[in-house]
Amino acid sequence: MASRERVAVIGLGYVGLPLAVALSRRHEVIGFDIDKGRVAEIARHHDRSNEVTDAELAEAGLAVSHNIGDIEGYGIYIVTVPTPIDEERNPDLGAVASACRTVGAAMRKGAVVVFESTVYPGVTEDFCGPLLEKHSGLVCGRDFFLGYSPERINPGDKKHTVTTITKVVAGQNPEITDRLAALYGSVIEAGVFVARNIRTAEAAKVIENAQRDINIAFVNEIAMIFNKMGISVLDVLEASRTKWNFLDFRPGMVGGHCIGVDPYYLAEAARRHGVEPEVVLAGRRINDGMGIFFADQIAGAIEDARGDFDGARILVLGLTFKEDVPDLRNSKVVDMVDALHGMNCHVDVHDPMADPGEARAEYGIELMSSLDGLAGTYDCVVAAVAHRSYREMTPGTIAGYLKPDGVVADLKGVWRDLELAAGIRRWQL
Repeated sequence: MASRERVAVIGLGYVGLPLAVALSRRHEVIGFDIDKGRVAEIARHHDRSNEVTDAELAEAGLAVSHNIGDIEGYGIYIVTVPTPIDEERNPDLGAVASACRTVGAAMRKGAVVVFESTVYPGVTEDFCGPLLEKHSGLVCGRDFFLGYSPERINPGDKKHTVTTITKVVAGQNPEITDRLAALYGSVIEAGVFVARNIRTAEAAKVIENAQRDINIAFVNEIAMIFNKMGISVLDVLEASRTKWNFLDFRPGMVGGHCIGVDPYYLAEAARRHGVEPEVVLAGRRINDGMGIFFADQIAGAIEDARGDFDGARILVLGLTFKEDVPDLRNSKVVDMVDALHGMNCHVDVHDPMADPGEARAEYGIELMSSLDGLAGTYDCVVAAVAHRSYREMTPGTIAGYLKPDGVVADLKGVWRDLELAAGIRRWQL
């Protein structure tokens, strides 16, 4: 059994909050976030991301704060801030740097600082260590110590949660590694895997999502090939997955905070060591282009139906990066919407899971508040995200939104088994 630790979790998003709640069952934990609104929301026992239930928050009794003074002198700091990419698709370590300033000002001798944010090998020791030294006045490896334990949260997944996924850990020395293994092991039911060193743990994380990205890119490429041949890739995959060792990946737009971002961190590491990451970036180019591919296919289907697509009215169902989650980060549906706007189409977007204010602030998209009163309005209805409410739509409901000879563009295959009304054209992979 691990000793009871005093832990400060820095960043209370999709990763930090579930971790803080889990650790609070065995340890003294405070959650810190610079977003005062987020802190107030959690203090009211509510999580807008739906990763932690209100009841779980109330039961945990987790202390939360946005004041640096409240996290001074803790034994272990766990940093779970975002690591996005910038407009040039280069790694953006701004949030990590800010967290280092915060922790550096708060920590005292003997502290351990663990990073869970996805980075390329070397960031924890070569970037974060010196920053922490600068802002604390302490010496890394003598007065404080580093650790790395990559997050593996899958937003919206109620089966693979923080406690049911094996936790990789690594510390700056064997004693710190043992301490972190005991800390995480006290709450992680799936167990702990001790990596050889911090760089190995960083590398393991950054390839996990890059590997998935490459596999999806292959499926997206064959989807485009088979589309030209008049073959449904979904039918092909249905047949192929009957083989025991076939890798079951599905086509689509790849966004989110991990798969659409992490390959660029791996690419940065490769270039720093004189290697051009051809396969990694080829996969990214394919997946980054899927929004435009879908826009072209939708426009073509509308043109086939009505003779042209200029001024077409299109209803896009779904904006979040995956089904049944409210997460809008790096949503590639936005690329498709922008491309359709560029073709002089009028596009309305609906998503019951997404926050309208966030959609407006991040992408300039005004989400529809309701689908009522839209009978016969659209030339095309697009199933972009497979939210449950869309999966449960009936053929009559779908047809009701369309003009005569309208088009249904089913990007996710959610309606492929439905019999649509006569006259409705269907496009799908």
